[in-house]
Amino acid sequence: MHTGPDPAASSASSAKRDTALRLALVLSLGAAVSLGITRFAYGLLLPPMRDDLGWSYALAGGMNTANAAGYLLGALCTPILLRAARPGRLMIWGALLASVLMAVSGAVTDSTLWLVQRLAAGVASACVFITGGLLAARLGAAHPDRAGWLIGVYYGGTGLGISLSALAVPGAMAAASGMAHPWAIAWVVLAILCFAGAAALRWVVVRLEAPVQAGDARPAASATTTAGVAGPQVPLRRFGFALAGYGMFGVGYIGYMTFIVALLREQGLPPWGITGFYAALGLAVMASPRLWAGLLDRYRDGRPLALLNALLGAATLAPALSAAWPLVLASGLLFGAVFLSVVASTTAWVRHNLPPGQWARGIGAFTIVFAAGQIVGPTVVGWIADGPGGLERGFAVSAVALWLGAALALRQRDVKAPLH
Repeated sequence: MHTGPDPAASSASSAKRDTALRLALVLSLGAAVSLGITRFAYGLLLPPMRDDLGWSYALAGGMNTANAAGYLLGALCTPILLRAARPGRLMIWGALLASVLMAVSGAVTDSTLWLVQRLAAGVASACVFITGGLLAARLGAAHPDRAGWLIGVYYGGTGLGISLSALAVPGAMAAASGMAHPWAIAWVVLAILCFAGAAALRWVVVRLEAPVQAGDARPAASATTTAGVAGPQVPLRRFGFALAGYGMFGVGYIGYMTFIVALLREQGLPPWGITGFYAALGLAVMASPRLWAGLLDRYRDGRPLALLNALLGAATLAPALSAAWPLVLASGLLFGAVFLSVVASTTAWVRHNLPPGQWARGIGAFTIVFAAGQIVGPTVVGWIADGPGGLERGFAVSAVALWLGAALALRQRDVKAPLH
């Protein structure tokens, strides 16, 4: 009797794993477009735009506050839109809208118009990021043994967008040297990258949603994206500490991503050092899924969110204490290795604790508090930076917010555990 492994079955299983990884990698372009480029590339262009347009740090931070307000609006609207359309379709249209708005950025100098542009870009980003997260959660559910890693790969795509931005912006700025507003060309180049990402997303959406389209598409989509859920809904108070901890993450991390390049520039880091720092941060984001996949798969409570928030606070405080290159680089690597895994930890928490029919609701709740925190963070840090103590004091406040988030998340229990 043959008792060894079946080569055909082993080969089929390996092919299935490889296919899941390819789908996750291409799907991660949604995170690259929505966060890595549309949101975080602004930090690279903030210093030259601030110098050229005469912005204060408070106004420069206000641009990302407007972006976060748009993100909150998008987070509120996306569940409603999901009742009428499949998540893949929404993701593609959101990516196209974000790409157009990036191209428009190169033609805008008025601060009021910029606020409107950042607001609209936030709406598009939320639509892409939430629907992509929902598709990543479904992909993880189909491969439960590697769910944490596949979800992490999706969020890690943000790092690709960050690294591409770090490499594209200096070259575009150099090519436009001598022009009235050289930063405008950089926005156009970033828009081209976004359009390319949107085109690739079309490929992955067709494959991820093919089983749905083969049958009755609309009821199948509704069953997993609307409030018609199986079983009683879990009340929000049951994961209030996780939501609060994640909201403080939104307050704390965005100050770093908005102003870190400006801080390094003030501290005298040369352009090559800033490019290398930002590219390394992006690479660390891409590597992060492997680092934290086991943690996200193992725990159903708030411990992963607490640990990651605590590490992020340390990474945020470091460049405010010293401009030494090794410490600055370590800060970027640690920050990159952690911050998108905080986002992934909430998706993993939803997958562990809520039935599939409530995933969209759970992800939406976390996204709303995340966006609310980001509305507060940039303006507060910018306002502090305009006063005594400068950006260093603003970074210290961001670190405290992250540590407070860690303390709150540590109190979050598995929602299936008995209440006392």
